[in-house]
Amino acid sequence: MALLNQIEDIFRLIVQYGVLLLECAGVSVLLVTAVKSMIGYVKRDGHIRLDLAQGIALALEFKLGGEVLRTVIVREQSELITLGAVILLRGALTFLIHWEIKEEEARMALSDSGTAPEKTPAGW
Repeated sequence: MALLNQIEDIFRLIVQYGVLLLECAGVSVLLVTAVKSMIGYVKRDGHIRLDLAQGIALALEFKLGGEVLRTVIVREQSELITLGAVILLRGALTFLIHWEIKEEEARMALSDSGTAPEKTPAGW
């Protein structure tokens, strides 16, 4: 029985470090993207919105991976419900950002071809 407890503790520790690694990666990606976007804004880069949206989407996916990994060590139903809500919210945000990326890519393709871009629902 003591061996199983030790294995469980080791497993919990590995998962916690994995969650920490994924969370740090998400924060790092978001910070780098924000700094690059600010520099692009100052330089009047036309692709800044697309780059920012892609960076946010990638950061959210790292954070979502951390949340999914965290479900492995959840023991109480209330924690699982909270974690499920966070996962659903981050999943919805990721979906919306990917939709915005597609809209921005389409707008950029239209403006590159010389056609007037259409207004998107988000006003981009």
